[in-house]
Amino acid sequence: MNVELITREDLKQFKNEMLTEMKHLLKPGQGQSKQWLKSYEVRKLLNISPGTLQNLRVNGTLRYTKIGGLLYYKLEDIEKLLEGNAR
Repeated sequence: MNVELITREDLKQFKNEMLTEMKHLLKPGQGQSKQWLKSYEVRKLLNISPGTLQNLRVNGTLRYTKIGGLLYYKLEDIEKLLEGNAR
């Protein structure tokens, strides 16, 4: 059985790569960048399940706005979440 340890440096590198990728995908220069994302977009961006996204909402980790039956998340809040968790 092979065991691979993940260090804090590995997590910091992953965070930086994730932020770089997010900025690349949502460049302001490519048309109008989205300020608000729908649930499916957040799940795709963070590669998480619907249940994980719900947990982030319920425990107050990720703020959201509900309009009608749709949930919207600020891109800025998602970036702050990623930056804050990789310290």
